Amino acid sequence: MSEQAWWSATRWAGAIARGEVTAREAVELYLGRIAWANPKLNAIIHLEADRARAAADKADAARLRGEPLGALHGVPITIKESFQWAGTPVTYGMAPYRENRPQGTALVVERLEAAGAILMGKTNVPYALADFQSYNAIHGVTGNPFDLSRTPGGSSGGSAAALAAGLSALDYGSDIGGSIRNPAHFSGVFGHKPTWGLVPPTGHALDDSLAPTDIAVVGPLARTAEDLDVALSLAAGAEAGGAPIDVARLPRLQGPVAGLRIATWFDDPLCPTSGAVRERLEAVAEALARAGALIDGTARPAFSAEESHRIYQGLLQSALAARQPDDAFQKLVDTAERGDPARPSTALARLQTMRFHARARLDEARLKLRRAWIDFFGDVDFLLTPVMPTTAFPHDHRPEGQRTVDVDGQALPYFSQLFWAGLVGVAGLPGTVVPVGPAADGLPVGVQIAGAPWHDFCTIGLARRLEAMGFGFTAPMLSWADTGAR
Repeated sequence: MSEQAWWSATRWAGAIARGEVTAREAVELYLGRIAWANPKLNAIIHLEADRARAAADKADAARLRGEPLGALHGVPITIKESFQWAGTPVTYGMAPYRENRPQGTALVVERLEAAGAILMGKTNVPYALADFQSYNAIHGVTGNPFDLSRTPGGSSGGSAAALAAGLSALDYGSDIGGSIRNPAHFSGVFGHKPTWGLVPPTGHALDDSLAPTDIAVVGPLARTAEDLDVALSLAAGAEAGGAPIDVARLPRLQGPVAGLRIATWFDDPLCPTSGAVRERLEAVAEALARAGALIDGTARPAFSAEESHRIYQGLLQSALAARQPDDAFQKLVDTAERGDPARPSTALARLQTMRFHARARLDEARLKLRRAWIDFFGDVDFLLTPVMPTTAFPHDHRPEGQRTVDVDGQALPYFSQLFWAGLVGVAGLPGTVVPVGPAADGLPVGVQIAGAPWHDFCTIGLARRLEAMGFGFTAPMLSWADTGAR
């Protein structure tokens, strides 16, 4: 049965539809693995076992009655803690929300369940969804399945860890600063950051607020590119009253790799890439070139990396600050107005609490970036970039200002790692992460495929082609788990 734990969601759905296995058997398999591995991994922080079993029995009965089956009928999945699922915790890892149990359900959850998916539980996050690690005072620390002493990423770190450990068939996360993409990279799974506005984030919230967060998106994590495609197709599209999005008519990649124009941007002074990561990225570019793709390592959009990152940082920090409770935000205002101008904390607080006039200027600058990206993707089909500068780093729970990231012996500021996520995220572009094999240290590496706005199924299409070329998920050994293999 252990081999089935690594099945894709689509493989599970097919087997269940054909009667080769029941939904109840699938649920019991994953519940058993959660009991075995999760006590040490701590990826899943809330489990609804009885609810999942009841849903599985209902799914099996529906199949026996010959009812129409959805694309994920009977497939056990998990969801990031920050999504509402009636009666379950949504805390964002923040102590004031320890007892928060919204009674609503996120639109993404409703759409996945309408397709037959069986939700088993929720996965861990960092405080305020704002770290490359997944730990908080409420739910504790999540480890990386490849090495428990290292981070699985954040803020969808529990999601990526659960998938990599074979505790779930599919998961949905969210991303404003790489929070789908860096866990996919660190934990060796696939992830997709959609074009901003493609998947409604309604219900990805601490309360009943409806306004989407700027830059932030919700999107799938999976063990195959096909699962990304299916999960995105099911969740995408406007909610009632929104501008219509015809998901079926969005562009899709046609034909082989040969002839594709692919730019690579594998290093930058703002966030140097380690040799171990770059080696794997170059292997991807070489494989694509052998398959007939036209690789260009010099093509760049018509703006500076510094300008793009400045715009991203301003928009990101003000968007994140909007999530803070009123009393916490007031402290930021006080720091911005009365803090020492020479202190980094004061400069950050001023970004977090900027006036609308300043933010409107940044938004205008962001639209110019987006136009430059559209022009760029008129000349190339895809851009390949790193996701993070290194493989998964050891847990580091010191104050953020004391943390650094070690890139081949060079200590860089901790949040310089935002660069590659922000390069794509600030303009609302789609970004798909593909696991491309272990680095020399044995830890996973992912490559980010960026494309033009609304070309999500094209970037996923290239991910599917890379997977067919041998780049894809490899299961960790899990030698740290409690008892014998499952």
